[in-house]
Amino acid sequence: MSLRRKMLIAVCLMPLASVTAMAQFQPPAQPQAEPPPCIKGFLALRDDASKKASAIHSASEHHAPANVACKLFNEFTAAEAKMIKYAEENTVWCGIPAEVVTNIKAQHVKSTQIRTRVCQAAAAPPRPAGPSLSDALGAPVPDSKNIKTGRGGTYDTLTGTPLGK
Repeated sequence: MSLRRKMLIAVCLMPLASVTAMAQFQPPAQPQAEPPPCIKGFLALRDDASKKASAIHSASEHHAPANVACKLFNEFTAAEAKMIKYAEENTVWCGIPAEVVTNIKAQHVKSTQIRTRVCQAAAAPPRPAGPSLSDALGAPVPDSKNIKTGRGGTYDTLTGTPLGK
């Protein structure tokens, strides 16, 4: 699977972590218009991870080099790790369901695996390029000046058997 395809798949999966988490996380009903501080903290971390996922998506669309993608994935997985840590530490106080934390962790494992593959591709030496069309066309072409006649020549099979005697 090419690096570009891996990045595209990864970008498609990134927003699912925060969206899935927030779909399951229903903050307690408050008469105030402003959410409690613990919810604000979680939402800020979620928004940060979402911005970093958007940066990965944008880099993928612009065909960014692997080393740039690796840096972006490192930033994204770090933001996810902060969100997980916050959710674990404030599960009881904020009323975050355990399923949300479990889902975020599962998505973080996938993100980390993709990051590892992208960074390995970035660290790998560049593949040697094959011959270009001009190289292939620049090879010597048999003509009347470089053909030996008689035994062992290029076109020796025209007058005899190809298997020899």
